[in-house]
Amino acid sequence: MELLHSGKVRDVYADGDDLILVASDRISIYDVILPTPIPDKGKILTQLSLWWFDQLSDVIPNHVISATDVPAEFAGRAIRCERLEMVMVECIARGYLAGSGLKDYERERMVSGNRLPDGLVESSKLPEPIFTPSTKEPVGGGHDAPLTYDETVERVGKELAEELRRVTLEIYRRGSEIAAAKGIIIADTKIEVGHANGVLKIGDELLTPDSSRFWEAAEWQPGRVPRYLDKQFLRDWSTQHTDWDRTEPGPVIPDEVAEATRNRYVEVYERITGDRWR
Repeated sequence: MELLHSGKVRDVYADGDDLILVASDRISIYDVILPTPIPDKGKILTQLSLWWFDQLSDVIPNHVISATDVPAEFAGRAIRCERLEMVMVECIARGYLAGSGLKDYERERMVSGNRLPDGLVESSKLPEPIFTPSTKEPVGGGHDAPLTYDETVERVGKELAEELRRVTLEIYRRGSEIAAAKGIIIADTKIEVGHANGVLKIGDELLTPDSSRFWEAAEWQPGRVPRYLDKQFLRDWSTQHTDWDRTEPGPVIPDEVAEATRNRYVEVYERITGDRWR
């Protein structure tokens, strides 16, 4: 196999006409890879993504060829998949006000061109989920930048932009319904898509603690931040307990913080899938 690309979390290998996508235990926040791995993270992301791919296969096909036909050293954390011609847009759906969306709202009452009503606060549920795409920058290429829907049309064309919006919002809607039944709110999520033989398919990962904000539903109320079940926990730790300026190198994660982060990933996996993490 030939290593084609090493990203923030995943390594991509060529194996004939197929790709082997390997999820590492690396973790990144603010687009910087931290020096401390999170035990089992890559396996959890892979297995949870596979579960979601199966649940939502009627919304959009995915790139998975096999979850087992992979090199033995990558078992559990890798998939054999199709090569996709990636759409260079991060597709993001938001159902609640948080993160960069909250900052944009506080500044201009808009998020990626979506006008929102006055009176919303942190963690507010939006009147309806919104599509808030962004650019897709390479590792080391800077931060992704928000795009309006019209800017997305300019980049990819009207037909594809409409399909990106439809698929992203439907994945969010269906995923949110499933998670809500398990006591979890999906505040927002992002997906990556591409084409294989002219067919639009989802790649990378789906509805994981790396790509989504998961909140404890029982603790949610507008104006307060619920318990995080994702890597926002780590972002908050870096802000509150270090003087890191969000540039490389990132801070070393203490053992207890790494373990607490892992526990959140395990909890999300177990609650959503109903399976015990081995």
